[in-house]
Amino acid sequence: MEGLERVERGTAERVLALLGLLQRRQVWTGPELAGQLHVTTRTVRRDVDRLRGLGYQVQAGQGTGGGYRLRPGQEVPPLLLEDDEAIAVAVALLAGAGAGVAGTGEAALAALTKLDRVLPVRLRHEVRALTSAVESFGGASVGVAADLLMTLARACRDEVEVGFDYQSGDQRQRRRVEPYRLVTSAAHWYLLGYDIDRSDWRTFRLDRMSEVAARTWRFTPRPAPDAAAHVQEGVASRAYPRQARFLVHAPAATVRNQIPARAAVVQEQNDQQCEVRAGADNLDFVLLQVALLGHEFEVIDPADLAERAAEVGRRLARAHPS
Repeated sequence: MEGLERVERGTAERVLALLGLLQRRQVWTGPELAGQLHVTTRTVRRDVDRLRGLGYQVQAGQGTGGGYRLRPGQEVPPLLLEDDEAIAVAVALLAGAGAGVAGTGEAALAALTKLDRVLPVRLRHEVRALTSAVESFGGASVGVAADLLMTLARACRDEVEVGFDYQSGDQRQRRRVEPYRLVTSAAHWYLLGYDIDRSDWRTFRLDRMSEVAARTWRFTPRPAPDAAAHVQEGVASRAYPRQARFLVHAPAATVRNQIPARAAVVQEQNDQQCEVRAGADNLDFVLLQVALLGHEFEVIDPADLAERAAEVGRRLARAHPS
């Protein structure tokens, strides 16, 4: 931006607009750019020369099919993104970083690093607030408003309380929370925070929030649980009236590839065994899911589920034709 100070204000605004157009599309003809900027093609040529003088390598093709383009592969700071565009890009990259698709996570994080390097300082702080406040236990469906994400991300960064209306079942209540982290899953965005009125760590789905507002007073951060693990366990187990634990005779990595992260928590016990924790309204469904993994397993608790497994086993044995 310092170089643009050498250009008068009105011209600088037009040159920035020209740079934005060149970033938006691969090739523009002179008349197309003139029409977009409401100037003559001669002015476009002068503004292109100004961009070149500022270090931007703008190529100009000759002839009927020619046009203007930024040289491929060139870094062009500052990146011309509106506030909502920058946040949208960051949200999409964060979702990609935790999407669980081979190769996308590392590439998405690398892209976030590049985005951070070319954004103006004002937007860089906003995007950093979002990236530092987000963890993941699976790719997220980005279905929440960017301004809601930014409000909560800033509150996590600035350590200020947030208030919001929260829909839980048939009830809607006002909650006061010390926000800690935003967490993405395979289907939703969550906020992990300390519920002031309930004196406990709670998980909130962002799509169930409304009237979200950051408060003006700060809080002293408390010792916090691992955000992604805490939210995953809540989604897969604690949120249900009944929970079960199994010892599965298979490597944890193998079982994690078979069970969605939102359905169960898988913890390694040793190279050949892992513990699976899951919840449900009816534990028969969990028992069936674990049985269908195809590995030997044992029910750790509850005791009645172990009895249920034995009963189902006897029934299946009787179903075998003689």
